[in-house]
Amino acid sequence: MTVQSDQSLDRVAELATALSSGGFPWASKDEMLGASVAYWNPGKTRFWIDEGVPLVIDRREGYHLHDVSGHTLIDVHLNGGTYNLGHRNPDVVAAVTRATDRFDVGNHHFPSLARTALAEALIRTAPPGLAKVVYGSGGGEAVDIAIKSARHATKRRKIVSIVKAYHGHTGLAVGTGDDRFSRMFLADSPADFPHVPFNDLGAMADALRGDDVAAVIMETIPATYGFPMPAPGYLAAVKRLCEDHGTLYIADEVQTGLGRTGALWGITKHHVEPDILITGKGLSGGIYPVTAVLATDRAAAWLTEDGFGHISTFGGAELGCVAALTTLDLTLRATTRDNVAALTDTFAAGLASIRAEFPDWLVGIRQDGLVIGLEFAHAEGAKYVMRRLYQGGVWAIFSTLDPRVLQYKPGLLVTPELAADILDRTRTAVRLSKDDVR
Repeated sequence: MTVQSDQSLDRVAELATALSSGGFPWASKDEMLGASVAYWNPGKTRFWIDEGVPLVIDRREGYHLHDVSGHTLIDVHLNGGTYNLGHRNPDVVAAVTRATDRFDVGNHHFPSLARTALAEALIRTAPPGLAKVVYGSGGGEAVDIAIKSARHATKRRKIVSIVKAYHGHTGLAVGTGDDRFSRMFLADSPADFPHVPFNDLGAMADALRGDDVAAVIMETIPATYGFPMPAPGYLAAVKRLCEDHGTLYIADEVQTGLGRTGALWGITKHHVEPDILITGKGLSGGIYPVTAVLATDRAAAWLTEDGFGHISTFGGAELGCVAALTTLDLTLRATTRDNVAALTDTFAAGLASIRAEFPDWLVGIRQDGLVIGLEFAHAEGAKYVMRRLYQGGVWAIFSTLDPRVLQYKPGLLVTPELAADILDRTRTAVRLSKDDVR
């Protein structure tokens, strides 16, 4: 085996020892950010520094993040809902820790206790008609699985999504999203991935008229687009159009599922029974990556025809399945559901009060349960508010595809005291950011 210099080997050992023992293997935060530019992602690292958010997360627990410099933040971004139950939720950590005495990633070729148990739990709590589960390790992979399943079932290629959609960055998923990303990787194919405006039923009908669409894929509430709410009856009408034209309906519930809207799956509030449902992010409990595609027998027919049709070494990793089962159990408990209902009312009232105080700046509140978008009267208003929130000890992120809108996502287990604190800090940030724009 060829090895590097002794100096490089010493540095590898230093990095490994420091990270495993809670140390900090750089001389300063600035040096660490320089290493991030050099070895990880120059674009992302520089973007956040330029935005005034040089966040490097160190310790984290519950809904609090601690920067390596000591700055503490309340997390109202949750990495898209990954931390619905908080960071390092003790019940999920304990379950996975216990499971390491028995399980590891597992072998994707064989039937598995953990994968089968989670699949049964997901189907038992799924919308009617969903019958089989296919696993991935990330949301983009899950979207790819859903698209491949729809194409196999219908023998059609075309996938319709909405303008300003986001369904991940993997091979097929990137084509369904905004062309900011699909163009970069030569995946912007209107023939295979036409986009229609959200809430425009006529445009959807036109897209399906040729009876050549395999599936329509939509987030129940499009997150990266700033949480525009579906018009009453819109999603159900799209599902009827799909049925009329032999097209499958794929519900992307990666961000709107797992209790965030007050229902386990947000799509059920719209009386839609999808042919395929995608879940991820929060399913992991924030501890171990796992995503899942739930499909009807028709959409999952390839599993019977050739069960090796999709192979994912880390898809449905057994420790991830343990984390997901514990997460599902915690999410379904009556105490969690009651807390979500109470928090929904608390944030609705608190944010309405802030809007009444600053009506010409906070011009819109988009809310379904704890899925909330705050709309500001400036093309990049959410960036101004994000910076002020960061300075004031709250982390929420602007919507990438509509930076007027701040993604504002309190956790499912937030206490009344913490909710009040978040709202107080939000009021201050809104006031200060308004002055910043002048």
